[in-house]
Amino acid sequence: MISFKELSLPSEVLINLTNLGYTHPTPIQEKAIPLIIKGKDIIARAKTGSGKTLSFALPLILKLDENEHFPQALIIAPTRELSEQIAGECRRLAQYKKDIKVITLYGGTSLTQQVISLEKGADIIVGTPGRLLDHFSRETIHLGEIKTLILDEADRMLDMGFADDILKLVSNLPKQRQSLLFSATYPDNIDKLTKVILKNPIEIKIESEKEKIDIKEHVYSVNDKDKSLITTLQHFQPSLAIVFCNTKVKTVEVSTMLNEKGFDVATLNGDLEQYERQEMLLQFANTSLPILVATDLAARGLDIKDVDIVINYDVPMKSEDYTHRIGRTGRANKSGVAVSLCDEYGLKKLSEIKPELKSRPISELRPNKNFYLQGSLQTLCIDGGKKKKIRAGDILGTLCKDIGIENNKIGKINVYATHSYVAIDKSVIKKAFSGLKNGKIKGKKLRVWWLN
Repeated sequence: MISFKELSLPSEVLINLTNLGYTHPTPIQEKAIPLIIKGKDIIARAKTGSGKTLSFALPLILKLDENEHFPQALIIAPTRELSEQIAGECRRLAQYKKDIKVITLYGGTSLTQQVISLEKGADIIVGTPGRLLDHFSRETIHLGEIKTLILDEADRMLDMGFADDILKLVSNLPKQRQSLLFSATYPDNIDKLTKVILKNPIEIKIESEKEKIDIKEHVYSVNDKDKSLITTLQHFQPSLAIVFCNTKVKTVEVSTMLNEKGFDVATLNGDLEQYERQEMLLQFANTSLPILVATDLAARGLDIKDVDIVINYDVPMKSEDYTHRIGRTGRANKSGVAVSLCDEYGLKKLSEIKPELKSRPISELRPNKNFYLQGSLQTLCIDGGKKKKIRAGDILGTLCKDIGIENNKIGKINVYATHSYVAIDKSVIKKAFSGLKNGKIKGKKLRVWWLN
């Protein structure tokens, strides 16, 4: 383990780090700090708690020009809580410098007060995409001298639907700047940001010691698949589950059965129209419908985080389909469970695909008869999207500021070309629906309806 001294940092920085209780850099700090000091663009993949804030804040502050009168660094984060955390760390790390000002800009607080703070000057601006864009549109922030752009928890901002807001902000920054992107995961759609924002980035990936595929595979011999499926769900009690069937007809039958038993279910098969597929996947991903019953073809390319269990209601016909199915769980350094429910034919077929797996009787499971997997959120659809200049931040602002919904009661917001979707906690869904129906988003009166 190396010390901070070995990173060739100035003595005043080392003294401040010691005073703050930092003695040795974490792996992400050891790799990122020298590269950032050299002015390189980076993509850093590191988990929460890895010390990533210090890894970008320390070299950022080291490079600040104390004689500059305009903001030199812009840090974009998904939430007010993270913005405050980053700002606090920046202030602590800047103690050895004279009069370094850090300002946070996020919704839920007085915009007027933020403008007053900005007028007094800022070296570093930390904020959420929506509020930053509000200030930019009002011309209350000056971004023309930004030398460093940092996106923290980029994957989470994509999940929240902030990609377009971020790109609009970035399009107004100087071309000559350093850009840093930090993300716990690397979803496919993150390329939408990296290709536009970064120039010849160096990728840093910090492997967790536990970062490996951890999927526990179980095979149960059954007579009644419907009853056994419910037994499996009530035994493992997942938060998010995928059930695979071999035919489109069977997905409908299984979904209907589960719905009748009190479970909240999305169905995915080749008979769905594109918009229906999109809405089913969206409700599964935002946990409004926490069980997805699907065919192999319909689930190709599915990339949903935090799936606890995959259940093979039908044994797949090919080995690669089995591998693909169970690979939907045990992702992002999390463990997962794969269960195959096999009648006599299924046991024979599975023995050809995975001969090392041994079956056990379903009677070994101990179900909780009171468990029914239901979503705590429900999804509202809004008749307006990108073509009407609606942003995720506009919807979030309307819900929080105008209607009075707490931020932690709002789930994922997805904005598409003509429609937008927002997941709302069931405890406040009626209030949110009424407020959106009778109010306006960005000055526009838009139709709103419930999905399912």
